[in-house]
Amino acid sequence: MADTRFLIVGGGIGGLAAALALAYRGARVTVLERAPAYQEIGAGIQLGPNAFHAFDRLKLGDAIRSIAVFIDQLRLMDAVTAEEITHIDLTSYFRTRFGNPYAVVHRAELHTILLRACQRHEAITLRTDCDVIGYEQADGSVTALVNSGERITGSALVGADGLRSKIRQQMLGDGEPRVAGHTTYRSVIPTEQMPEDLRWNAATLWAGAKCHLVHYPLSGWKVFNLAITCHNNPAEVFAAKPVSHEEVLASFRDIHPRAQAIIHHGKDWKAWVTCDRDPVEQWVDGRVCLLGDAAHPTLQYFAQGACLALEDGVFLADALGLHAGDIEGAFELYRTTRLLRATRVQLGSRLLGDHVYHADGAEAMLRNHLMRQMSVESFCEKLSWLYEAPVSRELPGYYSA
Repeated sequence: MADTRFLIVGGGIGGLAAALALAYRGARVTVLERAPAYQEIGAGIQLGPNAFHAFDRLKLGDAIRSIAVFIDQLRLMDAVTAEEITHIDLTSYFRTRFGNPYAVVHRAELHTILLRACQRHEAITLRTDCDVIGYEQADGSVTALVNSGERITGSALVGADGLRSKIRQQMLGDGEPRVAGHTTYRSVIPTEQMPEDLRWNAATLWAGAKCHLVHYPLSGWKVFNLAITCHNNPAEVFAAKPVSHEEVLASFRDIHPRAQAIIHHGKDWKAWVTCDRDPVEQWVDGRVCLLGDAAHPTLQYFAQGACLALEDGVFLADALGLHAGDIEGAFELYRTTRLLRATRVQLGSRLLGDHVYHADGAEAMLRNHLMRQMSVESFCEKLSWLYEAPVSRELPGYYSA
């Protein structure tokens, strides 16, 4: 692919992963980032074994492991009674079964590792202040149309510009994202401010009626990440909106005081209205394709948004490696390879949010009953489709749906 130049719109986790994967295949890559600097908004991010499979393919596995906190458990608590429902051990059997750990990292630290790897690669050009508003195709090339009036031409274009992707809007015209009716509030607190009896080496989820809380350690146990969500049907859509402690607490007044204590320690809360889109079949338009949230935005309940974007970048490069000189054929192979898996995560995340994490009454009783019967072996079997190492006869790095 030495004669090809890929334009990647968006310098987030998915865009940078794609840039690195393509550069390893011999392509020249230009990343066009809308913001004046490359940065990530947010704090904690969970990484399943499938994310580490992708990092290893990107030659970044050791670097990510060096900043990750390898948690010992997934712990499910009842936010109404403060009783443990169950916990899943993520150490010996889990790591052996999937060949990689389950971990948590700070999103900005992960993004920095990807960014530095791209900066070091001579085939990758990183640009900022490039607000790409559309594209044109002609004579075997694609031109990115920048808001400033600049036109940047390459062999192909990858839209990795997120939930409100302008590349997707030109390709599909499917309007605004779907509002899930949930609001997530996020905070990061020093570990010493976390209640001592809750400083678990676990990704802990407290499930309540139309709400849940998540917490886990970050950055070498220096801080705890807090992410709490309620089903409150917000009237407007916003992201990273500063909110008061009183506003946050108002949606969680009915949970157990032990769970409430976590919220009391949070500060500098910011709020996001959760959104996704309905799955679609079309991710490709000639020499233009979508990647990550631009292709398959998902709610957070499977903790797979960034993981899928990382996979996308690796798969895209693999498909292009098999279809040397046939970009359109490679994009179509990438789409058909990824479509069912991404759709399963999108729809499964909706079900988890509404009927597991936010269950109430008899539905919550059934959840607790079923979860208490789950062993680590049965948990791994149920999620083998998601976490297993990639295997394929057709495409290196293929994951089944």
